[in-house]
Amino acid sequence: MQAIVKRKRQPEAEITEVDLPNIEGRQILVETKMASICGTDVHIWDWNEWAQNRIRTVPLTMGHEFAGKVVEIGEDVTSLQVGDMVSAETHIADGTCYQCRTDRMHICRNMKILGVDTDGVFAEYAILPEENAWKNSLELDSVIASIQEPLGNAVQTALPRDHIEDIVGKSVAVLGCGPIGLMAIAVLDEIGAGRIFATGGGRNKVRMELAKKMGADLVLNAREEGGNIIKTLRDATDGNGVDVVLEMSGAPSAVRQAFEILTPGGRVSLLGLFDKPVEFDLNNSVIFKAATVYGISGRRMFQTWYQVKGLLSSPTFKSKISQIITHRIPIRDVAEGMKAIHSRQAGKVVLEPKWN
Repeated sequence: MQAIVKRKRQPEAEITEVDLPNIEGRQILVETKMASICGTDVHIWDWNEWAQNRIRTVPLTMGHEFAGKVVEIGEDVTSLQVGDMVSAETHIADGTCYQCRTDRMHICRNMKILGVDTDGVFAEYAILPEENAWKNSLELDSVIASIQEPLGNAVQTALPRDHIEDIVGKSVAVLGCGPIGLMAIAVLDEIGAGRIFATGGGRNKVRMELAKKMGADLVLNAREEGGNIIKTLRDATDGNGVDVVLEMSGAPSAVRQAFEILTPGGRVSLLGLFDKPVEFDLNNSVIFKAATVYGISGRRMFQTWYQVKGLLSSPTFKSKISQIITHRIPIRDVAEGMKAIHSRQAGKVVLEPKWN
């Protein structure tokens, strides 16, 4: 079969022929119907410092966000059958560690990530453990089905431990207008946030415009506004600061801003990943502010998936989320998809399984 493979520890990857995988036991074989490019895939493609330190083994078939059709099941599979449409929960947990046994599978101590620690889904066919396959409605478009995993990240960032009480009618700031930040804005708007503020780097005008379409009441260009963002958001909240901040950018300046604009007693969810350790005033930003802070790692397994399913039952929400997908290209042109992302002209890029 054809696959996009990182063969060497260097930038880019190649489309090449690999062996069709064999399944066993509780595994399933899925024919890829649609895939999408995640920021993690960009890091692996670019072979940046994170990828160099994180990727343990090459060759590696890339990709983890997808939707596909079950074409074969292992002899011990009981919950799925051939013909089912599925997406992937990409965190492969061992099911036996302390975290797994205490309802925290999403932070399993021995976690493996699809397309990072195991061969991924940028291929004609992919293997999934039965427990990692999320069964989709046959009516759900494969394009939308392929981006449920990052949408789950957005939901978990907005609603860690079902924190809907600090969202409804309250002021929320989303720092970072990447695809997951944009999805988070749409989620906040759907569940009834009072005022939604968004900040972005400003170089990607497409994403700044999408933030408005997703429901942001005020979109600020962090590159142009600089230190004025703090004053602007304080003024916009009558000097109180925002009730909730979702940090999605991974920029050190943004995480410091997050706590400066937060009202005392407010909540910050941290999803963005930082290249290096961040110097931070813990006393004044967290302790004296009595702030609640959540580190977000993926999705809760599988409560978040049910929340995503519920949100996507709304035609309005589904239509809004579809606007984030700005590029739909053949998977053979994956380099063009990466180029669109690097040129800051893209929202979300999806890959159709066209290899020739």
